[in-house]
Amino acid sequence: MARVLGFAKSLPFRRLILGVSLINSLGILIFFKYGQFIDENWAYIFETPLSSDPEFWTHWLLPVGISFYTFQSISYLVDVYRRELAPEKSFFSYLLFLSFFPQLVAGPIVTAKSFLPQIRRPLPFLKIPIVFAVFLILLGLFKKMVLADHLAETSDFVFSHINEISSKALWVGMFSYSFQIYCDFSGYTDIAQGTALLFGFRLPENFKMPYLSAGFSEFWTRWHISLSGWLKKYLYISLGGNRVGELFTYRNLFLVMAIGGLWHGASWNFVIWGSCHGLLLIFERWGSGRWQLWSSGWMRPIRILGTFLSVSLLWIFFRSSDFGSSLCYLQGLFTKKEGFSLPYTLEMSFLYCVFFIFIGHILGKYYFNDNKQLLGAFQKWQISLGKTLVFSIFASVFLILIVLFSADSKPFVYFVF
Repeated sequence: MARVLGFAKSLPFRRLILGVSLINSLGILIFFKYGQFIDENWAYIFETPLSSDPEFWTHWLLPVGISFYTFQSISYLVDVYRRELAPEKSFFSYLLFLSFFPQLVAGPIVTAKSFLPQIRRPLPFLKIPIVFAVFLILLGLFKKMVLADHLAETSDFVFSHINEISSKALWVGMFSYSFQIYCDFSGYTDIAQGTALLFGFRLPENFKMPYLSAGFSEFWTRWHISLSGWLKKYLYISLGGNRVGELFTYRNLFLVMAIGGLWHGASWNFVIWGSCHGLLLIFERWGSGRWQLWSSGWMRPIRILGTFLSVSLLWIFFRSSDFGSSLCYLQGLFTKKEGFSLPYTLEMSFLYCVFFIFIGHILGKYYFNDNKQLLGAFQKWQISLGKTLVFSIFASVFLILIVLFSADSKPFVYFVF
């Protein structure tokens, strides 16, 4: 289809080809990922299911990584349609772009404009920053195996005992999941980036310390950056962006975030999570310029704290199994609720993890804020044989410590999306 878009001159014909291609890609995604969800809601509203066979949806397995490579294929088609990218002549290069394994299952979402040129001009082996790649992989393993998996023990315990646990424990569980999903997802991204570098490919950054954001628009420039960028370029701008008046801008923000929530899974909880983020973005945009005091520099720490608290509260909808559980959890947070406390070992594990995350953010803020600068430093290390040997010893010891202090293995959170 992209080859046809490349040589077609007639605008109506090109629009037809793009429309057919998008319907094909999105149709497959909707069938596999949202078919049962649509069927259940249809049956609830009209009291009759779409499929006569009650076991129909159990016969279909969700293809691995379907959300990510569907979005990538759409970005390729739209870029070709907009004449921002020439159609790829090599079918195998296109397949590699769609199925590059380090980021296939959980991102970051890669655009054809950034990846296809790397296939045509691969990084020479001697210029691959191996030391930096190993550092990223080790950092990702530490975030996942030591931090995220330990935090998962606390959050899983709390979310499975919402009705029986105390309000204090509910607050700990909420923050535990907030830190868990960050360490889990950013850890996967670090591993994916490091692995891709070993093959000579650079993947985009997906996280930039999002919990230091002083607002919700800033948060979405720091959290899952590849998804935020994709939604902005291919959905928000296509809807008109902020060029069609204030009310339409609010509408576009809400729709984009609601669709972004639904992208995460076939559940109304995800839609509510995304819609709430959309409302917060609308409120923030409406208030900017009206509240000068709130925008002043000395208020930034308070804005950071408020953003983090709001984001953490909304993660409850993301983590809970259904809307009723989410409401029950929120009620327990804001009313004095008696119940049993967290086991001492889980409380201490949570505090240890928060301490390491705090130290990591300090280092990230003042020393590792610029990945390009960090890459340059590691490349200098790689040139020196002595420094490379020291790093090898450090990496070996660090890997052993990761294995020794790791928790029971948990699947990556974003594997289900």
